[in-house]
Amino acid sequence: MDDNNKFSYFRTCFVAKPNIKEAVVKIYTVSNSYNYHEPWQMWGQKIFNGSGCIISGNRILTNAHIVRDNTFIQVRRSGEAKRYTAETEMVSHESDLAILKVKDESFFDGIEPAEIGDLPEIKDEVIVYGFPEGGDKLSITEGVVSRIEHTKYSHSSTYLLICQIDAAINSGNSGGPVFNKDNKIIGVAFQGFLNGRYDNIGYMIPAPVIKHFFEDIKDGKNDGTPDIGLSMQKMENPDMRRKYLMTEKQTGVLIIKVYPDSPAEGILKPNDILLSIEGKNIENDGTIEFRQGERTYFGYLMQQKQINDLAEFKILRNGKIKEASVKLTKPIDYERLVPFERYEQSPAYYIRGGLVFETLTLNYLMEYGNEKDWHINAPKELINFYINGEPTREQREIVVLVKVLADEINVGYHDFVDAVIYSVNGVKISGIADLVDGFEKNKGEYDIIEDIHGSSMVLDREKANENGDNILKKYNIDSSKSKYLPH
Repeated sequence: MDDNNKFSYFRTCFVAKPNIKEAVVKIYTVSNSYNYHEPWQMWGQKIFNGSGCIISGNRILTNAHIVRDNTFIQVRRSGEAKRYTAETEMVSHESDLAILKVKDESFFDGIEPAEIGDLPEIKDEVIVYGFPEGGDKLSITEGVVSRIEHTKYSHSSTYLLICQIDAAINSGNSGGPVFNKDNKIIGVAFQGFLNGRYDNIGYMIPAPVIKHFFEDIKDGKNDGTPDIGLSMQKMENPDMRRKYLMTEKQTGVLIIKVYPDSPAEGILKPNDILLSIEGKNIENDGTIEFRQGERTYFGYLMQQKQINDLAEFKILRNGKIKEASVKLTKPIDYERLVPFERYEQSPAYYIRGGLVFETLTLNYLMEYGNEKDWHINAPKELINFYINGEPTREQREIVVLVKVLADEINVGYHDFVDAVIYSVNGVKISGIADLVDGFEKNKGEYDIIEDIHGSSMVLDREKANENGDNILKKYNIDSSKSKYLPH
């Protein structure tokens, strides 16, 4: 078959049924995000454009990152001029998906909603609809599925299933539907190649992730994708396998840690070997065969379940095979010491004597630059906690001294920024609630704050009480605590 015939055949595959293009919408979002370096205020309005698709129930499916931190949303149907006010009905930031509803239901008149299909095969042909930057008309690009695997989602940093396609996906395409030849949605376009070095590489959120989201929100709330809360190591070295009494035919991964509050606590233990999950053998590289000849991360079988479902494991413990059943009660990435990026949440902060304390998050670190250089500019000690920090029963959060609001009672401490706090008035800091207790339950003459390196700051408690409101007024701050802290 020559190239022209190939092209003609490809075009024939995508004879769109009537109105399929009319189901694609452009989304206009006004957002306002929190300023994590001055956590009592926000950055101000920004405008984003994206794409979406009308699905059953008079709903619009799009990306979470298109409507993140939104204050106002409008939508416009393809080929029309009128914009309609919309709002979020449900959002899953971890899977970068959102459902919008439109107040004026006439927006949906005459529209045949798109249906959700199944996970495509490698080399399946796809067509991407959306509104990329550079024009205001609907854009249509075509390609094939070139790879299916687990990778990091840019919006949430979570490790989920993804499909790579060679159809162009550019800014503004995000949230747009990816159709197969049967005109069913098999994915939602959401990111391009992360470092921009290659052309014609885009990614879509595949149908199984979309369907999981839909199943999750049937009860009116988003519980998330389940996780088991383990740290594991591959078992590709033969000497290591022998050391852990594995036979030649056995494969699996080694459990290194069971994190606090893991649903597997008391069931699985460090030095256990996970041999299989849900009857599927786990290879020494941590993968399972999810379809004949195709492999991905073994956690995919847990990610297909819902919160509070059971997962069945076969383990090797001291050379003996055992069965284990774990109720998956926790969402993915719950066990992080420093949380991934947060949305629609104000920072948890506390101000005492002009000293501003805050829980360390990725949001805080990312404000040290743009998306390409924040990790270069941010303090290396804090970056290390973000990358390598793991929670323990004694340490659930990292609390940092963000800045010092200069005043006569805190003279000498104005350069004590980005210090990680170890204790307040003898109370060891496991999280910011401990810091609040350390200050507010103190009856002594001084407040004594110590960082993890042993440096300390001392405030006269009476002066801090007397000057606190004046400092807040001087810096135009409404409250000494964020709304999530006890008052």
